[in-house]
Amino acid sequence: MTTQPDRAAWLQGLSAQCSPAPASATPPWRLVLLGAPGVGKGTQAQLLHQHLGACHLSTGDVFRAASARKDCVPSPAMTAALEFMRRGALVPDRTVWEMVCERTGCLRCAGGFLLDGFPRTLSQAESLGQLLQKENLPLNAVINYELPLPEIVSRLSGRRTCSKCKAVFHITNQPPRSENICDHCGALLFQREDDRTESIKVRLQAYNQSTAPLIDFYSAKGLLLSIPATGSPEDISNRTLYALALRAPLPIFS
Repeated sequence: MTTQPDRAAWLQGLSAQCSPAPASATPPWRLVLLGAPGVGKGTQAQLLHQHLGACHLSTGDVFRAASARKDCVPSPAMTAALEFMRRGALVPDRTVWEMVCERTGCLRCAGGFLLDGFPRTLSQAESLGQLLQKENLPLNAVINYELPLPEIVSRLSGRRTCSKCKAVFHITNQPPRSENICDHCGALLFQREDDRTESIKVRLQAYNQSTAPLIDFYSAKGLLLSIPATGSPEDISNRTLYALALRAPLPIFS
């Protein structure tokens, strides 16, 4: 098992420096992770990092870190992204792409990468392919985590978030000790607006519309690996590692 790298350059931008990646006897893994909200993509990214050593590069983490940090000057792309977010608008493709381009050094990481949240559209996938080709950084695979719609709705609609410390619970899978009360700080739990059934279905429809072309795009390139996201996180991780081992038999089960 490896520890999560600090991802300083990815989260903070141009001026930050990451800790050097440890030397490895095996080639680095470079993967793109796809999957609808609720499939557990972030959990799988952490488990894959532990097995493969590749750095988890989540665009969502960048936006969350930029919103929370007040001690560093944001890059031009992040300044634009934060303005869209303050207005409650989606960050457009071009701005997200510029943010990723500012962090090209992270894609060159000697430990490899697990790219999560990007690309989201065919245009972004084509731009990423051109960048990786220019940098001579071939992808090993694109992992698409699949889960039936009813299970996604159940996972997301059952989430409850603490109004104070933002801890997350689930009414059936991880219930609080006292109903609607946070175990950690005693504040009330609430259901986020985007975790309501109607909102979930709208989010999933938008995701499927933007991602369907990506599935075809990466499938045509022979890169797509579709993984059922049912069962425990460990079950899903083992499925993923097995599929990767069949594709490029590196010693990932050691």
